[in-house]
Amino acid sequence: MLALEFPPISHLFEWPEFAFEGTPMAINKTVVIYLAAFVLTLIVFGVGGSKKKLVPTGLQTVAEVGIDFVENSIIEPTLGIAHGKKFLPFLTAMFFFVFFTNIFEVVPLVQFPANSRMALPIFLAIVVWLVYNYQGFRNQGIAYMKNAIIPPGVPVAILPLVALIELLQVLIIRPASLAIRLWANMVAGHLLLVTFSVLSAALWDSTKVGAVLPFAVLILMTGFEILVSFLQAFIFTILTAVYINMASHAEH
Repeated sequence: MLALEFPPISHLFEWPEFAFEGTPMAINKTVVIYLAAFVLTLIVFGVGGSKKKLVPTGLQTVAEVGIDFVENSIIEPTLGIAHGKKFLPFLTAMFFFVFFTNIFEVVPLVQFPANSRMALPIFLAIVVWLVYNYQGFRNQGIAYMKNAIIPPGVPVAILPLVALIELLQVLIIRPASLAIRLWANMVAGHLLLVTFSVLSAALWDSTKVGAVLPFAVLILMTGFEILVSFLQAFIFTILTAVYINMASHAEH
């Protein structure tokens, strides 16, 4: 008889502290992934950027391809090269950090996407919120909020409603949607992988042949989650660039 035992949600997303327990500096598996993603980002651009070979190899190739990708696929269509060049370090670091925190979902012995815990997506969204609002005030001065919440050509009768909606967008909806989109996608992917892993293991114990199909789906889902990890990093970064561009210029 097939016995399926799915682990409780707390075992999938909550990890015990193993250092500095009970303090603000407590460390668990999620924190280690954050630190590892931060260090990997530093290594890629610290080590790769320090090499000056005419024909790049190794980390220099990764760094140059990553920079070219962010510049051509994110900055050029949203901010324009001339205006967006100064944001290249910030957006490149954002893309790689989000990608690394996501991709640990498919790394053996780790198998957990750190962004499935809401704390980091919220923190990153707050950073984006600070950056695009700072750019808005820097480029438009005190007229920034007026330009942001009062689009041109809106009839006077509905102006209060439109202004309220736009204000909520600038202050709450944009950062909230950034955080929730990233978090929800990584949670969903993690649950799918766990589900097919449990199903494959249970079928393997009861009937070896029956485990072939769910295991094949598990392999396909793993490949799909690699793609999702990349796409979510791309979406988070390109929306960051879009919000910076919207805040930098008054709508006409």
